[in-house]
Amino acid sequence: MNEISRRDEISLSGAALRGAPWKAAAIGGGAVTAASIGLGVLTGGADLVWALGLGISLFALIAAVGAVARPHEGDRVTRQARIWSLRHPWRFSLLPAGIVAVLDYPVQLVLDDDGVFGAAVDALWHGALVYLIAGVLTLAMQGRARSSE
Repeated sequence: MNEISRRDEISLSGAALRGAPWKAAAIGGGAVTAASIGLGVLTGGADLVWALGLGISLFALIAAVGAVARPHEGDRVTRQARIWSLRHPWRFSLLPAGIVAVLDYPVQLVLDDDGVFGAAVDALWHGALVYLIAGVLTLAMQGRARSSE
């Protein structure tokens, strides 16, 4: 079997994410953040850090699932990358998880009082959750890769 490098796997994941529904992901993440803050204000337990982390995570999940939901759309490279992503859901899910960790780290560092190490642990924890959820959802859509052959 032809093994590919980790760098090539990240490139394939990035190519699959190239056609992700970024606008819908941003709207969904923003709406969840606003709803979380709004409900927190109404109940007296508003937590900006939690709301932003939740919004960032949902942003990445919507982008990841939307990217592989339609493997037949896009140019040839994007279609092949999406089919690869559906066949390798756990490898594909590393990039959305990394996106969450990178975007969430400054939020945790600046707005939370955990310090550098605590912010890194929180960001990695959020990334791990996105990795698990994106992997399971992509795994559930594997039939789309088979139907494209």
